[in-house]
Amino acid sequence: MPRFHCPAALHPGDELDLPAGTARHVQVRRMQPGDEITLFNGEGGECVAVITRMGRSDVGVRVTQRIDIERELDVRIHLWSGITANERMDWLLEKATELGASTLLPITAERSVLKLKGERADKKLAHWQAIAVAASEQCGRNRVLQVATPLTLSQAITASAQQSNCTRWILSLADGTKSLQEALQALPTQAAGQALELILLSGPEGGLSPDEEAQALAAGFLPVSLGQRVLRAETAPVAVLSALGLLT
Repeated sequence: MPRFHCPAALHPGDELDLPAGTARHVQVRRMQPGDEITLFNGEGGECVAVITRMGRSDVGVRVTQRIDIERELDVRIHLWSGITANERMDWLLEKATELGASTLLPITAERSVLKLKGERADKKLAHWQAIAVAASEQCGRNRVLQVATPLTLSQAITASAQQSNCTRWILSLADGTKSLQEALQALPTQAAGQALELILLSGPEGGLSPDEEAQALAAGFLPVSLGQRVLRAETAPVAVLSALGLLT
């Protein structure tokens, strides 16, 4: 059954017009009245709805059933990613959503190729959020990865100072790092019903600068290594997300 994100209140028995963006996606699929679709609003759970009307630019539906199902990880992962080149950042956002990250904070690092300000930053943020929505539609998640406004690393560390219960990792090639296996084994045990919170910091092309890495270590980030090979900026966090999804 085709799945569509519908940022609206959804309750069985409701009849509503789909938001313009969602309606366009339904029309592109050439669906007809009587066809069933799955809708989710990003707040958890999903609904079955039947198309009642197909207009030239609008689509009406009736919600027939709510299904309380979640497909989230047991750990809430907050990915802090150094901003990479356009296509690589898009790919990372898509894969991070599919693999279960809860949020992504783009870090304007010293070595970031892409620098964003003003209207360009707003457009890029909307573009990234749309990628996360599309990835959730495809992979079956009923919650959408939230993309935050880009910050420098020092700004991000300051803003997260109150999150004292978060485990913090930084992907690092420096000596003295923990292996990913060691870091996974050291994750704290959470009480039943409570999700572990993890901030995962990864640099852009060229990595974080020595000063940025020192800032992270001073803020309590554990340096974690992915082995002897040097992975691309967009590959490294995906490797960690995959491991977390399988082993936690």
